Amino acid sequence: MASVTRTSATIDDLRREKGKAELIAGRIVQLMPTGRKPSRVAFRIARGLDDFAQAAGQGEAFADNTGYAVPELGSGRRSFAPAASYHQGPLVGDDMRFVDGPPTFAVEVRSENDYGEAAEEAMAAKRADYLEAGTLVVWDVDLLAAGVRKHRSDSPDQPEVFSAGQEADAEPAVPGWRMAVDRIFA
Repeated sequence: MASVTRTSATIDDLRREKGKAELIAGRIVQLMPTGRKPSRVAFRIARGLDDFAQAAGQGEAFADNTGYAVPELGSGRRSFAPAASYHQGPLVGDDMRFVDGPPTFAVEVRSENDYGEAAEEAMAAKRADYLEAGTLVVWDVDLLAAGVRKHRSDSPDQPEVFSAGQEADAEPAVPGWRMAVDRIFA
């Protein structure tokens, strides 16, 4: 009886992947492209973060599909590709490659398949991975509820919820930055 040895994928394998994907437990996991509304919402958030970073002269904002390479986490995850993100601190390595280390602030915008019990479990697991990696704040942007849940690393199970008429923040990850929820969902 022959045995089959499966080799684990690496960050270099992920870099060669065409399309959006993440490296989890030695496997390259393809991520489905988003629809019009999730894409527009992610773009608005990234643009707001970029305007803030430029004006403040600190940190860098990134749009959808920017790769972050992290040391292997308890779940086996080795990378993230958030919908929008902000990185504060030194950026090391090759500018043409993934950001080395976790985002300081990560935004996950829900797509049509990100609802229901299984999706909630998957999103909670990914949030836990972000926080284990060192991300300070993760936003869960819910298009159906038109709201933002902010999960902080120091209180991950007690999200702050922002809705219409409020300004959402990413404190302490992006000090001073705010974005009107009405603008996010405009």
